[in-house]
Amino acid sequence: MSHTDLPSAYLAGGSTGTYNWGSAVMMAAFKFRDRYGLSPSEGDAAEAGAYFPDEASNYALDAYGAHFAEVKVSSVTGEVHVTRMLGVYDPGRIINPRTANSQFIGGMTMGISAALHEESYLDSRFGHVMNSDFAGYHIAANADVPQVEARWIEYPDPMYGPTGAKGIGEIGIVGVPAAIGNAIYNATGKRLRELPFTPAKLVE
Repeated sequence: MSHTDLPSAYLAGGSTGTYNWGSAVMMAAFKFRDRYGLSPSEGDAAEAGAYFPDEASNYALDAYGAHFAEVKVSSVTGEVHVTRMLGVYDPGRIINPRTANSQFIGGMTMGISAALHEESYLDSRFGHVMNSDFAGYHIAANADVPQVEARWIEYPDPMYGPTGAKGIGEIGIVGVPAAIGNAIYNATGKRLRELPFTPAKLVE
């Protein structure tokens, strides 16, 4: 049995950190300013907790995104190259544009990697992963991601509390394989429904 004297807190996952912790910080700052004005003394402090508006339960609290991919497919080998990718997002208020842009581009890069390269092979006898290093488990490299861009529509969502910020941890990656699969279909007429989209699946 274990215990802690620390207060309960939201988990660090599911894109919840910014709007939960951020709301608590903002509310504490508002309370501090109301209590001490523009000339606080050394050691003054204020505490506050995060909150969602009561009516938030009536809404779907989600971030949204759309992905657009341009691919080239070899008619000889079936090899797929993503030549351009664009992601456009509705993430609520962006707190830090520089890190948000990196988060989105990183997510799209991982999505390209998942769509075209990453494949695990299991030992059918014991269920062990056979390719457990980067020599056998391929991931995207710089040459696989020539032009990736992110854009967003900054529309703070009041249902997310004072920050108006939604999470962006997942939306950079989840739509990427689907966009690449649709681009492959438009280029070849072949619909692939299982990741990764390897050359063997296009020439078989």
